Amino acid sequence: MKNLDQRNQIIEYSLKLNSTNLSPLRSGNISLRSRENGNEGYLITPSGKKYETLKPDDIVFMGLNEEVDKNDSGNNPSSEWRFHRDIYVNKKDAQAIVHAHSPHATAVSSHGKAIPPFHYMIALAGGEDIKCAEYATFGTEELSKNVIKALQDRSACLMSNHGQVAFGKNLEQAFELAQEVENICHQYTIALRLGQPKILSFEEMKKVLDKAKNYKKG
Repeated sequence: MKNLDQRNQIIEYSLKLNSTNLSPLRSGNISLRSRENGNEGYLITPSGKKYETLKPDDIVFMGLNEEVDKNDSGNNPSSEWRFHRDIYVNKKDAQAIVHAHSPHATAVSSHGKAIPPFHYMIALAGGEDIKCAEYATFGTEELSKNVIKALQDRSACLMSNHGQVAFGKNLEQAFELAQEVENICHQYTIALRLGQPKILSFEEMKKVLDKAKNYKKG
């Protein structure tokens, strides 16, 4: 079987979606940039299957030029394959993607607003705030365009009335960023209960972003 190690890694992190409660039941999806037969594309979790039942041959390969599933095994890719593909096309540094319906991120996303810099850890997503993609029906081209817009200069965003998406140079990094976004959203909801939190200035966030870039390089 081709790319067996990558397929097993996707299964490993899919199970973590459930075990960490980052995305319960069958919600969310995971992908890895990959190649098959010289064709550039990505491996992605299938549609409608419980993570605990996944086997390597359930993971679907999709070419970057594919519009529909062409897997002879009958597996259908996640219904959200479109924004996974478009992230890989538009973000050359994206090697892995985690999409989750994590509880706090989903709750915050229902307000359709960006998370302001109430905490400097916002910078982990790459900007001075965490954007929220405008709502569109799941699996649509419109949703994918909204996600790409919200990810401008960022590696994670919320998805209005839906959840969150994060990418990284590998699955470990992407998954950890998704966990960080969920934690930030949890902290933000707690802060709002006490009133309007103090927001860090653009100048301060620029300092933090510069330090974060240097930290990653080190």
